[in-house]
Amino acid sequence: MEITALATLILIFLISFMFIYSTWDKMYRKRNLPPGPTPLPVIGNLLHVKRGELVKSLNQLKEKYGSIYTLYFGSRPVIILCGYQMVKEVLIDRGDDFSNRGHMPTVDRFFNAHGVILSNGERWKQLRRFTLMTLRNFGMGKRSIEERIQEEANFLMEELRNHKQSPINPTNHLLQAVSNVICSVVFGSRFEYEDLRFLRLLNMFNETFQLMGSTWGQLHDMIPEIMDHVPGPHQRINKLLQNLLEFVSERVKINQETLDPSNPRDYIDCFLIKMNQDKQNPSSEFNTKNLLLTVLQLFFAGTETVSGTLRHGLLILVHYPEIQDKLHQEIDKVIGVNRGPNIEDRSKMPYMDAVIHEIQRFSDVLPLNLPHAPVRDMKINGYNIPMGTDVYPLLYCALRDPSHFETPCKFNPGHFLDENGSFKKHDAFIPFSTGKRICAGEGLAKMELFLFFTTILQNFKLTSKMKFTDADISPKMTGFSNIPITYKLLFVPR
Repeated sequence: MEITALATLILIFLISFMFIYSTWDKMYRKRNLPPGPTPLPVIGNLLHVKRGELVKSLNQLKEKYGSIYTLYFGSRPVIILCGYQMVKEVLIDRGDDFSNRGHMPTVDRFFNAHGVILSNGERWKQLRRFTLMTLRNFGMGKRSIEERIQEEANFLMEELRNHKQSPINPTNHLLQAVSNVICSVVFGSRFEYEDLRFLRLLNMFNETFQLMGSTWGQLHDMIPEIMDHVPGPHQRINKLLQNLLEFVSERVKINQETLDPSNPRDYIDCFLIKMNQDKQNPSSEFNTKNLLLTVLQLFFAGTETVSGTLRHGLLILVHYPEIQDKLHQEIDKVIGVNRGPNIEDRSKMPYMDAVIHEIQRFSDVLPLNLPHAPVRDMKINGYNIPMGTDVYPLLYCALRDPSHFETPCKFNPGHFLDENGSFKKHDAFIPFSTGKRICAGEGLAKMELFLFFTTILQNFKLTSKMKFTDADISPKMTGFSNIPITYKLLFVPR
């Protein structure tokens, strides 16, 4: 009797499940979204994503469903764009229509659509316009910021020399150097590398970034309705962000107490002056909350991405000593040993320029990009894209598009060199995204990468006692960000 009852219960469960699945499938098809695997109730397409292999899973689904398809993150449909042409059609050709920021459940509760990166509408327009203008005024693309980067590069060289050719993990040094550039723009000053508070600050940034890209973070982004209530390391993200915000708040308070409106020292000063100018304007978005959260977002955008690219790059150059030798030759020919590099050297150093571009393409630090969303109901290729639907332009597919790059999965500086050895641009090179939401700090990041890489290679030959394989240098494509393997290098003075 008990076996019969159990069998009956299982049968009822299976019939109920098939009915729910069939009903869900019909509702899903009626929406005329781009094709994709049929989702399950509650968990959506979670089972179509391999644990810890989100980007690889999305790329594999492209083979079956094409360059635009739908995936369900829980009950929420998400549109995935693959390949440069599809990304271009949506983000460039129809950039105004897809200029909103999509959902990021791991951080949405904290930022609540404030700050220059995660806001929308008029708030985003005001903050982005101001940020671009202010960064330009503080030397973005001009000599003042160049001199700050050069100064920081010299501090970094001193730190590396102090290790006297012993094997070191360069992660913290690179993170400190890049972060200090952002500090000089935002706070008007840098930190000493031994500053314990600075080190704790960077550790919190690094931990937050890693948690967002971890399996826990991926699950939180895909099924937030469940993961919001599940204990785990992803629940620590908000606490880390709050600690970081308290640090920013203290710096803002210092600026407020010493502000000279006729002589702004940094981004915070400029924002405070703008707040005072707009205090009678009820539609102004220049308030303390947007100041604090914009500064915090600028730190994330400008620290982890550039330092991560540098870490990937040094690993790649150790693996390919012949490329490193050619870079040394070009540096010796164009710059020599009697002065440090400047940004004007870049136009005379096509091989260095090509190698840096290929490092960015190959390392693909943010393979998923940040989600976009249409500002109103849209159609793409005849499919419906409802207003507010998350749209992920998969940069991984654009940067590895075989129609644009000859050896898309192999490191090859030749992708950016013509038959005469001159630098060659590629439309599909979009590591900073593209369109209306392209990274506001693109110019700053490009300057940092050139000056840091060139200064390091002017001063050192990179070697390692560790042996690396092609698999070791390849990005892991696990989730939100690509973090290289842990490694140690010897910085041998030239």
